[in-house]
Amino acid sequence: MDRPVGKVGSHDMDVKPGQWVGFGQKHFGGACLGDARRRKRLVKTAELLMQNPSGSLPQRLKDWADLNGLYRLANCPAASHAAVLEPHRQVTLERMRETAGPVLIVHDSTELDYTGHRTLRKLGPIGKGNRRGYICHNSLAITPQREVLGLVNQILHIRREVPEGETRQQKREHPDRESRLWLAGCEPTGVAPAGDLWVDVADRGSDTFEFLSYEHQHGRHYTLRSARDRCLNGGEEEPGEASLRKLHEYAASLARVGEREGQVHGNRGRSKRKARRARVAVGAGPVRLRVPAAAGPGLEQEVSAWVIDVREIAPPADEEPVRWVLLTDLPTETFGEACERLDWYCCRIVIEEFHRGMKSGSGVEELQFEAEERLEPVIALLSVVTAMLLNLRQLAREETSGRQAARTVVPLLYVQVLSGWRYREVREELTVLEFCMALGKLGGHLNRKGDGLPGWRTLWRGWWELQAMVRGAEAIRRPKCVET
Repeated sequence: MDRPVGKVGSHDMDVKPGQWVGFGQKHFGGACLGDARRRKRLVKTAELLMQNPSGSLPQRLKDWADLNGLYRLANCPAASHAAVLEPHRQVTLERMRETAGPVLIVHDSTELDYTGHRTLRKLGPIGKGNRRGYICHNSLAITPQREVLGLVNQILHIRREVPEGETRQQKREHPDRESRLWLAGCEPTGVAPAGDLWVDVADRGSDTFEFLSYEHQHGRHYTLRSARDRCLNGGEEEPGEASLRKLHEYAASLARVGEREGQVHGNRGRSKRKARRARVAVGAGPVRLRVPAAAGPGLEQEVSAWVIDVREIAPPADEEPVRWVLLTDLPTETFGEACERLDWYCCRIVIEEFHRGMKSGSGVEELQFEAEERLEPVIALLSVVTAMLLNLRQLAREETSGRQAARTVVPLLYVQVLSGWRYREVREELTVLEFCMALGKLGGHLNRKGDGLPGWRTLWRGWWELQAMVRGAEAIRRPKCVET
């Protein structure tokens, strides 16, 4: 759905080349790896991967010393997945504290497939159970304008083999059940500082009473899509048999607080939904969710929340109508408040783009390590690189941020070099959108009107080509020694 035009963020200032070149130091300089030399190697490797984010590791790290340095680092027990990710997490948390306005923490999982790696024996079943890999659960911090602040958490979960005959109750009580990933994704973040608003945003997989109870018990805020038609506890406004009503039935009965139009994204899944514009009616109201009979101990007896009903008006005859039921803890009494929560949920698509970037761009599934302990820290490293390049891509796609000067996002030299190649003249006022389109063209995008915006692979190729051009420009600009 469309979002209101707003401020891009609090970081719109000219970016100096040193700031970009210092990517590794900024995001990994605080790593605690037990030896300063390991930290220096991590910082240098991050710099090189940022400059060459696609291809195999030997293609990205062409110098044998750099490639061997990464292999040795990944082989060190101190350089674990958590240790590599932690300094970037702290940078992200600091950016969250500095950001004016709400911060959305978008949670979702994706499968990382390493079926062909026969030496990775500890990995669990994925897909329909016939493949092996990780359930990678990511928590990505963004602004409502879809500026990417960074990864605030990442969990590499190994799905367990469920023994035959295990009951539903035994599955629910198992400490490694996947439903706990939603709680584990939130735990390292903590609550927002006083006066700040951090909101957990998630899809239907998060709709467990355990997660809702956790959010309320820990003073967190959330907006998620309902998957379960829960029973409601009746109140004064719901006398008699109304206390037995279900959530989705109640949501459908809510009076409309307004209508809006927005973009519905296409779906490549079973429904094969095509992208289109849709007009929806929006309703909102308070609810009290009854604790399920099979819920475990320690949960809230009931959860007081607000429900937002989003229903498409006059959908096309050959398309399934849009129907969303959202739950939030934040009071939602007006049409403006309901639209704000809906906009937050629509931002969830950013983490789907992040997952595509991890696979199509950074190629995390193409890594050839022979042990999980060596593979996992490199997944963390490439995930951070993906998050930072995702920000550039996202800014280009937003109407407001796409018009801002590209030099506020990348160094001026990058703008000068790319514009000189694309337009045969230096254009220092190149916008973020123009920069990304030129970058895509450098990577093979035709830039025709009907082609849309460049995809991940195209941008990655263009970024790699631009790095080589920038290095050449820097070599020319380097002052020569003059003999006296």
